[in-house]
Amino acid sequence: MSDNTKVTVERTISAPVDAIFEILSNPEHHHKLDGSGFVRSVDHADRIQHVGEVFTMNMQGDHMGGEYKTDNHVTGCVKDKLLAWKTAPAGTEPPGWEWLWELESQGPGETLVRHTYDWSQVTDKKLLEKVRFPLVTEEQLNDTLSRLAAEASS
Repeated sequence: MSDNTKVTVERTISAPVDAIFEILSNPEHHHKLDGSGFVRSVDHADRIQHVGEVFTMNMQGDHMGGEYKTDNHVTGCVKDKLLAWKTAPAGTEPPGWEWLWELESQGPGETLVRHTYDWSQVTDKKLLEKVRFPLVTEEQLNDTLSRLAAEASS
């Protein structure tokens, strides 16, 4: 599902909710999950445990002129239910886009995973002219869910 300011995809994955949360809360896994191809590796990160934490990723994309780093400011963290962060070029404050993961147990071995890319809070007109949102497509987000399902089953 998408509108003019966000894209949301969901999928039921054959893995318990705590296993899915363990994968998502460890930024070391993010490059394996990324369906957009932008995430390269972790620069600095611990397991996500609290709102306010910041983890840094090594990235690559033509929209940023090649290699770059992002600081990801954790905005939501509820064990086995929710992870969210706002992304910014390293050393800057987030300009308004957020990644949201919502998890709902569907029983002992299944989890409904909802993944949202939301840029509704981006107000910088120059940024909106430079970056064509959505930078990550619905298809790429669905690929991320497929990669998460594969990672959870390995």
